[in-house]
Amino acid sequence: MTLAPLVPLPERVGCLVLGGGIAGAATAYHLARRGERSVLLYEPKTPNAGASGRAAGILTDQQWNEWDVEVARETVKEYEELSHRHPHMGFARNGFLRWTTHPLAAEAIDVAYRRMRRWGVSVDRIGPADLRAAFPWGRFDDVLAGLRGTADAVVTPSATTDAYLAEARDLGADVWFGDGPAQLRAEPSGFQLRARHRTIAARTTVVAAGAWSKALLRSIGQGLALTPYRVQAATLRPPDPPPERFPSGHDLDTDVYFRPEGPGRVLAGDGTERVEADPDRFVTTGDPGFVTHLAESVRRRLPGWEGSELIRAWAGVCTATPDRRPHVGAVDPSQGLYCIVGFNGYGVMRAGGAARRLVDLLVEGPGGRASDRLVPVDPRRFPTSPPDFPPHPGFTLEGGDEPRF
Repeated sequence: MTLAPLVPLPERVGCLVLGGGIAGAATAYHLARRGERSVLLYEPKTPNAGASGRAAGILTDQQWNEWDVEVARETVKEYEELSHRHPHMGFARNGFLRWTTHPLAAEAIDVAYRRMRRWGVSVDRIGPADLRAAFPWGRFDDVLAGLRGTADAVVTPSATTDAYLAEARDLGADVWFGDGPAQLRAEPSGFQLRARHRTIAARTTVVAAGAWSKALLRSIGQGLALTPYRVQAATLRPPDPPPERFPSGHDLDTDVYFRPEGPGRVLAGDGTERVEADPDRFVTTGDPGFVTHLAESVRRRLPGWEGSELIRAWAGVCTATPDRRPHVGAVDPSQGLYCIVGFNGYGVMRAGGAARRLVDLLVEGPGGRASDRLVPVDPRRFPTSPPDFPPHPGFTLEGGDEPRF
């Protein structure tokens, strides 16, 4: 199905955004909001066709470095403000609790707590009694340590993408999707997008294509340290329906997380595969092994949910980087080529704040505060022809972000 833009498209635009997920939509919105009146977002399929349509939607600033903390906090604030105009986003501040039974992980929690408090994160140390109060259907007597983010939230990622796109259009941006695969070709001043029905030139091009970004950039001779990887999640209906709003939870021992997903339902997952995946050829349903692991984790830790109905289990493809930081900034500034990719499964948590910072760079130019705010995630921090590497994503408690080639 081809979904035409609301108005005829120009032959040349000031800024072309490639990708209709939450990062691309947020970038188009911020460009239009900052006064760029010639913005085109192109998505070859439909909005949310990639990871944004399959994401968990947990928002937390329990991050492992200060840049991520600041960006996650900015993102939550932006989503909350956006949700006042778009209540279907499902934004709610419900808190986020994490716990462990292992002594070494308990020590890591203590270190992470002190580090986060220095960064101004609203986080508390918790124990079994706090967990029982939050999740009365659970069993937590063996828990040694835990963390509670009191300002953390949830949101519906696909609805948030839709809200960004609606606002971008209202501000004058064009949105074009459903026209199939496109090619990028360099021209003397920027790039040219060639899709099935049109050819459009752009002064500035932003790649926000998620798991497809690696192949897209390679097609124009640009290597970027990226590895697409598969993740899985499921929607459950517990036998005794939980309240409509309760905190999100994350068992650090099994890496299983869960969050409220509408009346009587729960979204849960881990299912991260640590090998490279092809975003055009992967199994989109949940594996039996993942479903079994989820059921065993629920039976051991959340016995009140044992026997939950499995509504559906699915998979998507995220993109990892060697140091778990995304790539946000210039790929080849001489050609006006930029990117906002590689979120390691944290794209929804970072998209709003990261897009705002990227657009600051595009509007204000290099050499100022906008450039300084993107130094930790500069795409050129790795070799131009990086080696392949296994993905290393997850809700880590580690403080370092060293490359893992």
